[in-house]
Amino acid sequence: MEVHLSNLLGKLSIGNGATDLCDFSLAEQNALSEAHGITPSTSPDYLPILGKSVNYIVAFVLVNDANEVLMMQEARESCRGKWYLPAGRMEPGETIVTAAAREVLEETGLIVEITTLLLVETAGGSWFRFVVTGEIVGGDLKTPEQADSESLQAAWVADVSTMSLRSQDIVALINYGRLYKNSIAVALGPRTMLPQPKAHTKSHLRLVMAIKKRATNRFHILYSEKQTSHYPTVEIHPERSIYSTLIKFMKEIFGADLPQHKPQGLFSIEHSPSEAASTATDGICLTILVLFRPPLEEVSLIGKYVWEELSPEASHEMEKLITAKHALIGLSVLR
Repeated sequence: MEVHLSNLLGKLSIGNGATDLCDFSLAEQNALSEAHGITPSTSPDYLPILGKSVNYIVAFVLVNDANEVLMMQEARESCRGKWYLPAGRMEPGETIVTAAAREVLEETGLIVEITTLLLVETAGGSWFRFVVTGEIVGGDLKTPEQADSESLQAAWVADVSTMSLRSQDIVALINYGRLYKNSIAVALGPRTMLPQPKAHTKSHLRLVMAIKKRATNRFHILYSEKQTSHYPTVEIHPERSIYSTLIKFMKEIFGADLPQHKPQGLFSIEHSPSEAASTATDGICLTILVLFRPPLEEVSLIGKYVWEELSPEASHEMEKLITAKHALIGLSVLR
């Protein structure tokens, strides 16, 4: 399994063998709710279908060397004249990357190459906004004379507080983009963390749970031994927050008294639209790093789960990953 971790540390996917394994399905989550006298609100047969049962939004944040951010002026009647980031809904059959590039071209006139995912925002388990950045490779900035139904114009903006914004929600995204640009330029250099092209019928949260052993000061990673050895994986509940899904699953692993822990960010996102229109679903898989504060010696497990010690080299890489800024894809769970 350490080869999978090496792939994750290298920002790659973890291989075909572990994509469809799930330790805690919606059916099992519903059965647990019923056992506590709660009527489930979601069918165990729920499928994420774009535009019907799940919404994916893309947003593009680009900060230039003058610390200005690329903005567009809205043409829609409901928000006409307001300013916003290039953004919009993904369409059936699109990937995150193609959707983002399309929105930027339509709304700003610029042709861009998407280089990395910055942040994933989620509200419940059926609304996701994928925030990306990239590089301009062509096109011309849209002028007021080129206004159309997509936008009135585009511009580089130094101070968004002076603009009439469609919504204040993008301020945090812009600040995140500026921090990313500054930290990457100083510390890490360019990175590429793009969605992995893997199709999922359902949506899953895959856990890479890291803990140190006091005796060796070396990291261990938790694996599920159900079916075959893999990272513990839970089906994302469409009506709960990601963190609520995470907590309920971890209680199945560690019991009600959870060890102190902190989600660190995302290693990867896997998504690929189905080619068969009649059976198309738009599932995703988010692989999240969860770091434990207490040592391994103080944590008990329930069920078929085991800790595996990392090699000294992999343990060192994990340490660097945890301490580095913007080394993972950010995860923001909205209320």
